Amino acid sequence: MRHDYHVVYTTIEDGWIMAVVPELPGAVTQGRDMDEARTNIREAVELVLQAYRENAARDAPGSAVWDTLSVEVSAS
Repeated sequence: MRHDYHVVYTTIEDGWIMAVVPELPGAVTQGRDMDEARTNIREAVELVLQAYRENAARDAPGSAVWDTLSVEVSAS
């Protein structure tokens, strides 16, 4: 399943690049350059989503029904 996220890149002190995904609290990282920041934010997104899934499964009541929802959202 593919999801697209917005990433905000900002140059911070010493020329490092900070990367943030506003839609995913906790998906924040940095890199020495743009390539490293892109690699690191991809890993951060994967880890945040994995944690969300694990927490949801742990906290769901025994009678919970799991389903998949697809939503189209404009990029404007």
